[in-house]
Amino acid sequence: MTAPSTSLETFPNPSPERDYTIRMTIPEFTCLCPKTGQPDFATMRLDYVPDRLCVELKSLKLYMWSYRDRGAFHEAVTNQILADLVGATAPRFMRLSAEFNVRGGIYTTVVAEHRLPGWLAPARVELPQ
Repeated sequence: MTAPSTSLETFPNPSPERDYTIRMTIPEFTCLCPKTGQPDFATMRLDYVPDRLCVELKSLKLYMWSYRDRGAFHEAVTNQILADLVGATAPRFMRLSAEFNVRGGIYTTVVAEHRLPGWLAPARVELPQ
């Protein structure tokens, strides 16, 4: 039986010699409002440039599921998830954007980033159309 989990599994980066971006959209994130106990729904957008390790998708799904019954402020949960992912994968760069659904007429988006000291993003290449 599959159940929520707080552990994150990794696997070796298949191309550690190259900077490349992994993008994930997690549209079914839920946690509880710490004030009311009502569910908060969000779409999480994860972008990262791996170094030696990549996060394994099933473990990420089970990790995200572990927040379903936890009370957490939007800012706290976004930064905690980023910290846990950085702790597991030690990426060159990672950005987590948490786009929370409307609550009380307010949409909230929290963006948290990590950058490996000394790592610089490659210059963007614009190709002619």
